[in-house]
Amino acid sequence: MTREDALKLVKENMKNKNLVKHVLATEAVMRGLAKKFGEDEEKWGLAGLIHDVDYEKTVDNPSQHGLLGAQMLAGIGLDDEIVNAVRAHNDALGYDRITRMDKALYAADPVTGLIVAAALVKPSKKLADVDTEFVLKKYKEKSFARGASREQINSCEELGLTLEEFISLAIEAMQNIADELGL
Repeated sequence: MTREDALKLVKENMKNKNLVKHVLATEAVMRGLAKKFGEDEEKWGLAGLIHDVDYEKTVDNPSQHGLLGAQMLAGIGLDDEIVNAVRAHNDALGYDRITRMDKALYAADPVTGLIVAAALVKPSKKLADVDTEFVLKKYKEKSFARGASREQINSCEELGLTLEEFISLAIEAMQNIADELGL
């Protein structure tokens, strides 16, 4: 599957523009992680781009989120490693995160929401004005961006990254596509 094919699949299955921006941000972070670890940037980027392909279909049944997407992706012959990462990114499904890609997607998914929320509280509402220190400060505020699971973000340590390194990498990756994200 090419990135173009994946983006088409995303847009066919996701009508919410903010959700599309979320998967674009996750794609960027996954590409940044792949580069850091010497992994396949295209493959990791695809995993980030399509990880929530079933979200709008499973929004009322979160225990199916990731499972339906994995089945959909396996059905079109997508690489097993990506399919498994999509399945494993939702804790509710109970799948173990085994590969580095599984662990990266699990951590990357919520960090994008934390960073977007940090940008939106800046007067400029721009990613360019967000830095690691600011995001770490916001990260410590339990009431800030509650939907961004701190436990999940902290799982970056399973990748051998400190929280500071991970957030810094994620900010930079998202800043590189700030125009696409409207931030």
